[in-house]
Amino acid sequence: MNKNKSVQIVIYLIIAIIIDALGNALTVSLNLGSAFWTASAVNLSHLTHIDLQSILIIYGIIVIIINVIFLKKIEPRRIFNNFLFMIPFSLLVGYTTKFFNLFHINHLNLFIRIFLDFIGIIMIAAAISILQRVNILLHPNDDLMQIIRFKFFKGRASIAMWVSFIPPIIISLICFVITKKIYAINIGTIFSLLFQGSIIGISDRVVFPQLKHRKLSKIQIVSKRF
Repeated sequence: MNKNKSVQIVIYLIIAIIIDALGNALTVSLNLGSAFWTASAVNLSHLTHIDLQSILIIYGIIVIIINVIFLKKIEPRRIFNNFLFMIPFSLLVGYTTKFFNLFHINHLNLFIRIFLDFIGIIMIAAAISILQRVNILLHPNDDLMQIIRFKFFKGRASIAMWVSFIPPIIISLICFVITKKIYAINIGTIFSLLFQGSIIGISDRVVFPQLKHRKLSKIQIVSKRF
């Protein structure tokens, strides 16, 4: 890869991380429902009384193990990159959420909050699209979705997203059965479930369309063995 191309890829990566953090922070600040992995972590935290940050770290480790099983190989660099993304990204989302909270956006008119929440989810989906195409640093959950997408569903983002949501949905249902309460699931969560995968697929074509999926050979080669 030439120097100009490398610089361009890094710029895409930085833009995607910023968009992702802003989108996540916006949805958290609006308090209209978290993405399913986060929502299930909140419910599990209430059930087990383990702090949310610890649950999210445990989730990340478990998802990394699942990714290794799907790929049928241990890739130290891939795992390191997952952690490299996960930890600082969580801090960035935390600081950005505090910034949005300064403006008390959760007290806005409900319809404006719903609109902004949908914008936040669209931002997250667009960011995931860019991150998956750059394919340098990925959150373990996004890496799982990408592996499922290209290993089992020939690149179809919407189906892959729904499948990747199965574990957190099951966890949330189990928590609900035990506690009789549900947390962090609202209209934003439902919108994410229904449309986030499709928005990722659309973003592949309309957000930086010149950026193509990179470094997929390992996933695709593994898929040929099944």
